[in-house]
Amino acid sequence: MSQYPLVTIVDDDDAVRTAIESLVRSLGLRTSTFASADAFLDSGRVKDTDCLITDVQMPGMSGIELQSRLRGQGSTVPVIFVTAFPEERIRRQVMEAGAIGFLSKPFDGGTMIACIDQALSAAN
Repeated sequence: MSQYPLVTIVDDDDAVRTAIESLVRSLGLRTSTFASADAFLDSGRVKDTDCLITDVQMPGMSGIELQSRLRGQGSTVPVIFVTAFPEERIRRQVMEAGAIGFLSKPFDGGTMIACIDQALSAAN
């Protein structure tokens, strides 16, 4: 991990992506943002990412499929999910697969910060 951790945000909603990016940057962390899971996977940023924040439901590949793909490639990057549709079955599935958090939109900034802190601590 570099001196300044990289938090990658993958969400198809521009406003949500921008809000999370602003929050993360306010913590003094670097960010990269993508509107889709495929764009992230094709970006070359996967290995540089210290924490991934992703939406659950997106056009194309979902956040759940992204987590599965990363795990299948041997990536242990900590993942935080955000969703407008907080289903218990999905929460349980992603948490059992190692997610750090599962936050409902709109989420509390303090809760997101706590998840990011936990994720970056786990990445060390």
